[in-house]
Amino acid sequence: MSDLAAVVGVPARSVTELVARLASRGVTIATAESLTGGLLVALLTEIPGSSAVVRGGLVVYATELKHVLAGVDPDLLARRGPVDPAVAAQLADGARRRCGADVGVGLTGVAGPDPQDGVPVGTWYCAISGPGEHRQTRRGLPGAATEPGAPRPTRGSIRAAAVRAALQMVANIPATGS
Repeated sequence: MSDLAAVVGVPARSVTELVARLASRGVTIATAESLTGGLLVALLTEIPGSSAVVRGGLVVYATELKHVLAGVDPDLLARRGPVDPAVAAQLADGARRRCGADVGVGLTGVAGPDPQDGVPVGTWYCAISGPGEHRQTRRGLPGAATEPGAPRPTRGSIRAAAVRAALQMVANIPATGS
């Protein structure tokens, strides 16, 4: 049983099945994580046999490391900031290229407690990069601080939501998309 799966709020069995499905197709994966600080790659590597799938993970929490380690365009970072769908896409590309994986996942966002450069807490982006494929999503958690009377999301709930979305995106990669 995966302790991290419980923390993230997914059945451990579904993570195990995802890793097995990727392994059976010969698909490798790498991550470049900011918001989640390596939580996605840690969850994947908690599964026995994940070394057949996981190539590596980059934790690029500091903005300059998004460029230095993952190859995100510094002009993009200067223009739009680190929390942007194009940054997530470039993180995914960078993870895939730098780690030599079939699929890259990029995660960036604001977990709080305060907004970052005018970006509200609970805003995050996830992107997947693979041969000929880019998909991304933006999520703002229900109950964000802008809704009167709604509970404020926690750092943990925001990070867990981003990891769950990333897992779902990886699970939906078409069999021919590797």
